[in-house]
Amino acid sequence: MTKTAPLPADLLIDPADEILIRQDLVLVALGKREADRLVQLGRVLDVHTGTWMDDCEVAIRGRRIAYVGPAGSFPGTARETIDRTHLAAVPGFGEVHKHIESSHLTPEHEAALVMPRGNTWTCEASHEFSNVNGPNNLEFWLTARRAGSPMKIFPLPGSAVPPTAYEGGGGHFGYAEQIGFLGESTMVAGLDEVMDWPAVWNPENPSYGRLWGMIQATFEKRGVVEGHGAGLRDLPSINAFAAAGLSSDHEAWTPEEAWDKLRHGIFIEVRPHSMPDIIKGLLERGLRDWSQVAFATDDRSASDTLKMGATDHNVRLAIESGLSPEIAYQCVSINPARHMRLTPFVGSIAPGRFADMVLLDKAATVSIAEVWADGEQVSEGKRFTGHLPAIDWPDWATKTVNVGRKLTAADFAVAAEPGRATMQAALLRPFHWDDNFITTELPVADGAVQRDSDRNITKFAVVDRYSGKGRVAKMFWLGCGPKTPDTAVGCTVAHDQHNIWVVGSSDAAMAEVVNRISQNQGGWALVTSGKVVADVHYEVGGLMTNRPAEALDAEMEALYAEANKIDWLYEPTFSPRWFPGFPERLQFATLTCAPWRWVLVAPTDAVPEGFVNVQTGESHKVVW
Repeated sequence: MTKTAPLPADLLIDPADEILIRQDLVLVALGKREADRLVQLGRVLDVHTGTWMDDCEVAIRGRRIAYVGPAGSFPGTARETIDRTHLAAVPGFGEVHKHIESSHLTPEHEAALVMPRGNTWTCEASHEFSNVNGPNNLEFWLTARRAGSPMKIFPLPGSAVPPTAYEGGGGHFGYAEQIGFLGESTMVAGLDEVMDWPAVWNPENPSYGRLWGMIQATFEKRGVVEGHGAGLRDLPSINAFAAAGLSSDHEAWTPEEAWDKLRHGIFIEVRPHSMPDIIKGLLERGLRDWSQVAFATDDRSASDTLKMGATDHNVRLAIESGLSPEIAYQCVSINPARHMRLTPFVGSIAPGRFADMVLLDKAATVSIAEVWADGEQVSEGKRFTGHLPAIDWPDWATKTVNVGRKLTAADFAVAAEPGRATMQAALLRPFHWDDNFITTELPVADGAVQRDSDRNITKFAVVDRYSGKGRVAKMFWLGCGPKTPDTAVGCTVAHDQHNIWVVGSSDAAMAEVVNRISQNQGGWALVTSGKVVADVHYEVGGLMTNRPAEALDAEMEALYAEANKIDWLYEPTFSPRWFPGFPERLQFATLTCAPWRWVLVAPTDAVPEGFVNVQTGESHKVVW
């Protein structure tokens, strides 16, 4: 037996180290070099064939698998033998498309939350933090892994940086930046979801050159270009989407849409809210080959993950929706790994891959006993037992809210023309996807246009938190925010540019919300009767907290408790995605991608009032 040699750290996939690692694994597999441990398992799911192997053993060297075979077949020795013959093993779950920022936890705390629930690797759709700090984007996503976190994060730099040509903030990505990211680290898997469809198809769109430059760079480096096809359901659009090289879509809502996109070569990433219908519909249509399907969490808060689960929830829901367990596990392992071209490293329990395994009491119900990652056990039940590095995030990650001054009620007033008793006003409502905005007549008092709570009309604003100029875009919105007098709520999670949004029944309360959020360097604030009654801290990037999920959840529960004392506006006819009560979903109502048209963004020189149609570039006054 040859002498055991020290291995590279093997935290990030370094091409030079990779050769040394694989040369070592060859000798271990042949029994010529000792394995670190031999794990004996009752059953192992071979996701390549969709079949189970009984009475198996897995030999591990360092963080990788060296050998898989029937019990007693390994030709070498191991320093340690571990008996798990009472458990079944499936590969570590992979997230094909996820915004870790939406858990509102930094990556090391995200790992501690989701790894006991089966997740061992994630393709991070990074346009959230990219828009906060583009230059340090890759460093942010690799820091936790470098510090020893067992979670593998494969970053996909954001195409939506900025989301449209009418926005700007902490990052700007084009050809040069994408070439740099792909050349800097093998962990970079490709390009995050291309969402600005008008900028893809229309050569006259001001973002056309920037987006196609990123696509070109990704093609040159053999990366994967992820798509976002919301609202693109007609066949010409589906064909154009696929022709552009946009390889996937996680926005399919119906079985018909998923089927049509599958038939045109688009990889479908099914999210839980549409999963029962889509799986049932694809089964009814006789889908035989599920290799072009994966499950995507996309956005899920830490509080929701604590309640419902992570990728384990997605697998469980798929099985309950009629999919066989074997195919369901393929949809969170080998399928996303193949799509992302990561199969040498993750996606299966096979030689050369990271030794990531989910050990199950019952495969059919996704009952997880243990999770292994990097060749070691990292959880017991729901308790994380792996390495949780203590990271002191630098100022570029924690000093990201720069309003530049203290705001006052006057910053949120909408001035009326002199001598007018009423003014015409443009109205939006959450998830307003119509071609035209709504108009109405509003009263004027003390030289300013007023809200009308009797008609569910309140005031919404977006505050620039990047330039330090304290710029505020404000207008009137329908059916959201507080009806309780002198009350406002706001947050720095405002997809996808992540300026500060605030909605309120008084201008003074709105100013107080923004000032508290600025002081906290991000998060939520709820103000009523001149007092901050609750706030939540997202001190990293204004998106995440460097604390355990349970601590964040407790803070959110305190916010919900205070919010339950407020009377919130609600219009049930607006959108099936909108629900009454605390308007938490307003953090998604600032999206500017397809299928949005008229939106409110932070003011720029080109759009000084911030009210713009992102499909056409047309701007409009908010009152006239």
